[in-house]
Parts: sequence; C-alpha cells; structure tokens
Amino acid sequence: MTELQAIREALYPEASKKQTRRQRRAERTRAKALSPLRILLLLASLPVIAGSTAFGVYIRTSPYPPELALRHIAALAGCEVAALAGLPEARRGEPGYHLRNDADLDGVACGTTLASASMEAQVPVQHAPGQAKFVRP
Repeated sequence: MTELQAIREALYPEASKKQTRRQRRAERTRAKALSPLRILLLLASLPVIAGSTAFGVYIRTSPYPPELALRHIAALAGCEVAALAGLPEARRGEPGYHLRNDADLDGVACGTTLASASMEAQVPVQHAPGQAKFVRP
C-alpha cells in the first residue's frame, strides 16, 4: 500500500470498504467461471468431445470410403443394425465383420438372415411344469 492510499484510508475509512465497479465485475466473472454447474457441464462434455474426435479420426483413417466406414461402425451394434445399414452378411476382413457378430466363429458375421432369426424368436420355449424358478409355498 502506497503512502497516498494509507492517507486516503485514514481520512475516509468507509470509502476503502466500498468496492469499485471494476472489482464488482471481476467478482461476478470469477463467480460465474467457478460455478459448480459450469464445472460439472464442462466435465460432462469431455466424453462427448473425446468420442466425436475418435469417431472422426476413424472415419478419416479407415481403409473404407466414409459411407462404408459408417456402416462398418453401425454393424458393431448387432446383426439387425448391420442389415438395416445394408451389410447383412460379412466375411472376415470385409466391412461389417466384427468378431462379436460371428457366433459360430466360421469367419462369417451375421450369417443367418433376419427372416430365419425372427422365425426362431417366435417359437415359444416349453418348460416342464415342475421346473419353475420361483414357486409359492
């Protein structure tokens, strides 16, 4: 504190407690920047930014054309999504092949057609009457 400021404070003690407009604006800016909601939103946006960056890098560096690379990524979700994306059956090394979609490990992912898969799903499973998992006493 300079000598002049010390004299002002001694003469006008109430003025030293009064904040200037610049100090009030600085405090508002600091409070806004450090608000818990803002920090939480910034932290929540990190996975979104990282995922979109990784997705963009994959599309640019993929050996497939961009549209086919998008279909290849969509096939990761399962055989139904692969069929909707236009990749109903894929052999090892082709776009749309993912090991998780190759149930019998024969090198062909999503080898069954959707019609046969839906027919299998419609057949009800028969259980013996005495083999219930939970039985009332």
